[in-house]
Amino acid sequence: MRHASDNGFADRRKAAAEAKQQLLKKFASAPKPDDPELASKLAERQANAAAREARRAERERAKQEEHDRQLAEAAALTAAAEAEAKAEAVAREGAERDRISRVIADEAERKAERDRRYAARKARQR
Repeated sequence: MRHASDNGFADRRKAAAEAKQQLLKKFASAPKPDDPELASKLAERQANAAAREARRAERERAKQEEHDRQLAEAAALTAAAEAEAKAEAVAREGAERDRISRVIADEAERKAERDRRYAARKARQR
């Protein structure tokens, strides 16, 4: 049983030819490359692309500046930490030298006291 919507061969050929004609008409009515409207749209696209590129470059520049600022800040913090560590090491070294000199002075004082007692004992024995 044939459907009412079934097309015969001639009907299908006719529909294909009409579709082809409509496509050709669509392309024939398309704007030509030298069309002023097309040129204005192209110029607008180029201006948008240039503005987009400028915004991208500005973002990159801002990002690079932020990165450089962070590097400088980190370098300053590192230098401050190194200076603090160096000052602490110098202070520790000075304290160690003071302690050593006190120990040596105490040792010399004990030796002098021992020598004095020894001399006193020898003086009493004579």
